[in-house]
Amino acid sequence: MTLQEKLGQITQSVWHNNVSPTVVQEFGIGSIIHTEGPTPGPAALDWINKLDEFQRAALQTRLGIPLLFAVDAVHGQNTFEGAVIFPHNIGMAATRNLELIQRSAQITALEAAGTGFNWTFSPCIAMPKHEHWGRVYEGFSEDRDLTTAAVIASVQGHQGQDLSLPSTIAATAKHYIGDGGTDGGIEGGNTTISEQELREDYLPPYAAAVEQGIASIMVGFNSVNGVNMHQNGYLVNEVLKSELGFEGVVITDWNGGLRWGDPHLVLNAGIDIVMQPGNHEEFITRLEASVLDGTVPVSRINDAVARVLRMKLALGLFDNPFGKREYAADIGSQEHRDVARQAVRESLVLLKSDSDVLPLQVNEPIAVVGEHADNSGLQSGGWSIHWQGQSESYAGATTILDGIRAVARNVDYSEAGCHSAMQASKVLVVVGESPYAEFKGDSDELWLSDEHKAFIIGCRALGKQVIVVLISGRALVITDELKNSDAFIAAWLPGSEGAGVADFLYGTDGFKPKGKLPYAWPAAIEDLPLEADADHALFKFGFGLSEY
Repeated sequence: MTLQEKLGQITQSVWHNNVSPTVVQEFGIGSIIHTEGPTPGPAALDWINKLDEFQRAALQTRLGIPLLFAVDAVHGQNTFEGAVIFPHNIGMAATRNLELIQRSAQITALEAAGTGFNWTFSPCIAMPKHEHWGRVYEGFSEDRDLTTAAVIASVQGHQGQDLSLPSTIAATAKHYIGDGGTDGGIEGGNTTISEQELREDYLPPYAAAVEQGIASIMVGFNSVNGVNMHQNGYLVNEVLKSELGFEGVVITDWNGGLRWGDPHLVLNAGIDIVMQPGNHEEFITRLEASVLDGTVPVSRINDAVARVLRMKLALGLFDNPFGKREYAADIGSQEHRDVARQAVRESLVLLKSDSDVLPLQVNEPIAVVGEHADNSGLQSGGWSIHWQGQSESYAGATTILDGIRAVARNVDYSEAGCHSAMQASKVLVVVGESPYAEFKGDSDELWLSDEHKAFIIGCRALGKQVIVVLISGRALVITDELKNSDAFIAAWLPGSEGAGVADFLYGTDGFKPKGKLPYAWPAAIEDLPLEADADHALFKFGFGLSEY
C-alpha cells in the first residue's frame, strides 16, 4: 500500500457535505458515517442504495478495499424514521434484564444492517456520576457491576458469535475512559481521579468488552487528570492495548484528529481511525507531513491500517460488502416492536403508589394531561431521528396516549392541564424534560418546569387522584411533586413503544412492576453528586416498588 492509501484507510468521513463517491476514491477513504444532516430517502432501500453507491466506488480503487459504514444507533437504528427505538440505556439498565438488553442489541443490529450499516457507535458504557451531565441517559448505570453486565449483553447482541454473519454488526464501547466522571459533570471536561479508582471502577467494563471481542472502542472528549483522551498514550497504548490486549480499532470522536491540534498527537497516542467528517483532506495532508518528517513512525501507521483491515475481514466485507437488503423489510416489524414494548414496561420504576390508585382498570374513566403524553419525539429524547432529538412525533411510533386509548374505554386528554369539566377522578400527568444530547444537555436546572409543576398542583387542587409519569434522561429533584401525587413513575426515555407504559399502568396480562433505579435519586440539587447508597438520598440505587 502507498502512504496515501494507508492514510485513507484510517480516515473516516461522511456521505454528504460534498463528500461524493468520487471523493472517496480520490482520497482512498476507508470508512463513512451517517450523522445529522440529509438522509438518503424515506425508505430503507434508499439508504442501502446510497451507501452501496459509495461501496462500489471504493471497490473500484486500485486495491478495492471495502468501506465501513458507521452510525450512532444507540437505542435502535434511531437515525431512520420507522425503525424501532428502544428505551435509552438508562431505562434498559433499570430492567435488570440482561437477556432483554442482548435481544434489543440484536434487533438494532438487524435494523442497522437493513439500512446499509455494518458498524454502530454503541454501547455507551459511561458510568455517570453527575446528573448535571447531558449524557446521563446514554450510560447504563453509575454502578460498575451493572454496567459491566450490560456491556457484555450488548456486545453479544450486536456482534453475535461471528461478525461475518449478515445479521451482525461491529459494536463500539465508548467513551474511553472516565467520560461520566468529569468534574461538575461537564461534557468533555476533566476527570480528576486516582489511578486506583480509575482501574477499580471505570476500567472493568472496558476489560469485559475487550474479553467479549468488541470490534472498536471510541475515546472520549474528556481529559483524565489534565490529559485529553484523544492524546492519552498511557491510557490508550499502555493500558487498553498492551495491558488489556485490545486488538481492535480505536476511533476518535467527532473531528478528533484536528480538534486539539496536530493529528500526529492522536496517532502517536494509539488512535487507529480518525473521524473527520467533511475535513478529511486537511487531516490527511497534515498527517502525511508528520509521517514524512518522522514525527509519526510508519510502523504506527501500519499498525493502525492492519487493525482496520482485520476489522473489515472479520465483518466479511471482502466477500459481502454491500447492504443487507434481506433485512430491510423487517425494520419496524411487529416482532421487533413487541420486544421494545416489553423493554418499556420493564424499565419503568415505581417510586410511589398510594391509595390503591394503581393498577388502572380498563372500564374506569381516566384523564391524561401533558404534551409529553402524545408526542413520540418528546418521549424518546436525544439521538432520536435527529442528534438532538425532536419535539414532534415520528413515523411508526406509539405515544403513551395511543397506548392508553388502545386499552381504556373512556379517556379525556388535555395537553394544557386539568380543567373543571373533567369527569375522571384519576389523572395521569405526563411531564418531563425536552430532548437534548451531549453538551446541550449539561444543566444545573434539574427540576420540572413551572408549567409542569402547575399541571400536578392544578390537578391535585381539583381533588383528583394524581399519577405522575416522569419522562427524563436522569433523576430530577421531585420532592414536592412526590408529595402532590398518589403514584409516581420514573419512565426515563421509553422510545417508540409508548404502549409499554399502558401495560405498566393497567397491569396488562398480570404484569407487576419490575424496574429498579440504576442511579441513586437526589432529594435536593445540593446533594449532587450523590453516592449510590447515600443515606440522604431520596431513593437509593436499586430502589423500585414491586407491587402497586
